[in-house]
Amino acid sequence: MIRILHAADLHLDSPFAAMRPDQAADRREEQREVLTRLIRECNERECDLLLLAGDLFDSDEVYRDTTDLLCRLLAQCRARVFIAPGNHDCYTPSSVYATVNWPENVHIFQSEQVEAVRLEGVTVYGAAFTGPHATGLMRGFCAEADGNRSVMVIHGELSDRDGLYNSISVADVAGSDLDYLALGHVHEDSLRSVGGTTVGIPGCAMGRGFDETGEKGAFYVELDGSGCRVLPVPLGAKQYLRLSVDVQNDVFSEIEAAIPANAAQTICRLTLTGECQTPVLNALQRAFGGRFDTLELVDKTLPPKDVWEDCGADSLKGIFLQRMLEIYEKAEDEDRRTVALAAKLGRDLLEGREVRAE
Repeated sequence: MIRILHAADLHLDSPFAAMRPDQAADRREEQREVLTRLIRECNERECDLLLLAGDLFDSDEVYRDTTDLLCRLLAQCRARVFIAPGNHDCYTPSSVYATVNWPENVHIFQSEQVEAVRLEGVTVYGAAFTGPHATGLMRGFCAEADGNRSVMVIHGELSDRDGLYNSISVADVAGSDLDYLALGHVHEDSLRSVGGTTVGIPGCAMGRGFDETGEKGAFYVELDGSGCRVLPVPLGAKQYLRLSVDVQNDVFSEIEAAIPANAAQTICRLTLTGECQTPVLNALQRAFGGRFDTLELVDKTLPPKDVWEDCGADSLKGIFLQRMLEIYEKAEDEDRRTVALAAKLGRDLLEGREVRAE
């Protein structure tokens, strides 16, 4: 049996530009912790191969501490390690891949031409991005009939449409005679069979924004005479979470009921919807911010329907509300909240009430 751990898109040393400098530094440190867990999983599962399918680094601006740690960890890895550089970390003469003294068990593919490395029982194929774009790296490829199991590690997307990031057609996969194709680039995990080939995309190893929500990790692969088995391997990084709460009565109790059990390990964007009095976000942040690793509150609530009461009455307030209601009914959904809040503000002013700025 051949045991494989397959990961991709770690994007080490990402800038996390939307965060404060201290938060960004913490997230980069967490990326290194994920890398440590990856090597531990590889050793504990007694894997023969560790396949890293590109974008191991986010760019060519890499901290020395990161490469030092990476080399130490890979030297401790008891598997043979194969790296296929991607569009973010393409292989060039000045890249980290060419200038760092890598451990002996690490093989880095350096060319857009597919290369074969034959080991006992398995042949590993791979190729590299040598610039930010690449096309057709696998076009027309077919594994050699050498009696070995055959796997390929490469950065690219499974698509029949030509693209800048090594689009790989279903026909190319079906004709490849590969047992397992280890892909990177797409940050959502997926698994499918194409002909006799299992195509694995583990997704990114750690989410970096609210477009990468949920649990992230790697794939554990077993190849033997009965076929190919693939299992997800969570790597324990904090998860991005988009949470929506429809506020009806008591905003505090309704948020409380929606908080997940793993909240302390989540970076949460909590969006409030429904019809209610305008929530006091500062108070909600004080009440619930400590329950999450990070909490971002977004208010998309609408004022209660009684904001339109007296609409059309023979008064300045009635005329104002009638005009605002006409604007509200013609507005797009995303603009209605702004119009309704303006109507509420105007009504309060016309009634001589104190207006709260929140």
